[in-house]
Amino acid sequence: MARENTQSIALDGSADSKVAGHFKRNRFAYVFGAIVIAAGTAIRIYLDTMGFTVGTDYYSEEFQKYWMPVLYGELILLSSFTIILSVYCWMTRETDASSISKELELSRYWKLLGIFTVMGIWAGCVASNAVESDAAWHQVTIRDTDFTPTHIVIFYFALPFLTAMLIPAFIWTHTRIPAYMNKISVPFLAVVCGILMIMPNYGFNEWGHTFFYAEELFAAPIHYGFVFLGWSLFFLVPLAMQLIGNMARLIAETTAEDYNPAAE
Repeated sequence: MARENTQSIALDGSADSKVAGHFKRNRFAYVFGAIVIAAGTAIRIYLDTMGFTVGTDYYSEEFQKYWMPVLYGELILLSSFTIILSVYCWMTRETDASSISKELELSRYWKLLGIFTVMGIWAGCVASNAVESDAAWHQVTIRDTDFTPTHIVIFYFALPFLTAMLIPAFIWTHTRIPAYMNKISVPFLAVVCGILMIMPNYGFNEWGHTFFYAEELFAAPIHYGFVFLGWSLFFLVPLAMQLIGNMARLIAETTAEDYNPAAE
């Protein structure tokens, strides 16, 4: 009888209630995604507005006034975001995997997919609106220091923000989802480490451009590190296979438990 009532409620549910339920279940991805897109749009508008007007000379008073505070703010924001969220995920971690129901575990997989969706949106924005603008900048202006408007946007915010999201997500996954608790997902770790190591490669890139490569050539050997470390994203394929396999198993198990012919 309980099963019949549940089925009737599900069948009687209106389209509006289903849409509302969808947004409620995925509100984290939608809200966080909207914040990320708004932040990316705002900083891109600032770059286009203030880049060539007050951003071509690091030693000018205007640059120190309009761009260096942005740099300092980015560093403080990303450091605080990563540390606070990582510590929170660890301090509130689950200690008993057996106490996590299959339904709750499955819901956490969906939340993790939502987090990766937001990261994908951000990575797409970086690739399409940030990386090429840096190369174009160096081809039309003089590289006076390592701190240019495009560097401040890309190297000190856009790309590090991926790491700032990946590290807490890695900790959250390994402390909330039973399949990953008390063990390490090698594909997940490879993605985190690859994106993280792009940051010290910035320094190597700038050192090379300062002493060897004055022109911004796409195929310059000094850029090989970005390509190699970017390949770490290929580990998203085996990670996706892990997630999809575990979710398929949970869906099958929860469906089998809900369906009990003897109760009919």
